Amino acid sequence: MKIQHPEIGICGLSCRLCPMYNAQTSSRCAGCKSHARIAVGCPFITCAVKKQGIEFCWECKENSTCERWRKHREAGKQCDSFKCYQKLEDDISFIRQIGIEEFEEQQKIREHLLKEMLRDFNDGRSKSYYCIAATVLRIDELQDVLHKAREQSKNLQLQEKAKVMHSILDLISKEKGYLLKLRK
Repeated sequence: MKIQHPEIGICGLSCRLCPMYNAQTSSRCAGCKSHARIAVGCPFITCAVKKQGIEFCWECKENSTCERWRKHREAGKQCDSFKCYQKLEDDISFIRQIGIEEFEEQQKIREHLLKEMLRDFNDGRSKSYYCIAATVLRIDELQDVLHKAREQSKNLQLQEKAKVMHSILDLISKEKGYLLKLRK
């Protein structure tokens, strides 16, 4: 089977906004449907890709009755793993209504903004926080945050730049009711 969207998980998660996908080490994950991840497998890879030859759970004729996918989605409403699941249901709904291509384009924009945050404001301890922000905030909000952070952090050292970015993200999360941490 030819995988067309390796950076979009079988269950609907966006790999592009995952801390492991954005790692700068040899253990970097290339996406849930990359060759290495398919070789290792997970229950979703085994079922969808290996057994049924489909790329996404919602393409399965049994998706409305699949207990594994239902439990995954229910758990994603309340907690996260190393990756933020807060927008999983919204993302699945968007993909089903608008299409995978438009979703992928939006994820590429989010990824680009995340990479800018990581390049210019990562103090070595902020990657997961920025990944969550890139997942939760709207694209226009992310663009505005980056613009404000750049304006407010001119001529500052990286540690101070990170503090500026954090304060702006903390403020918008408080104003909008966003949760910018993993739910355990």
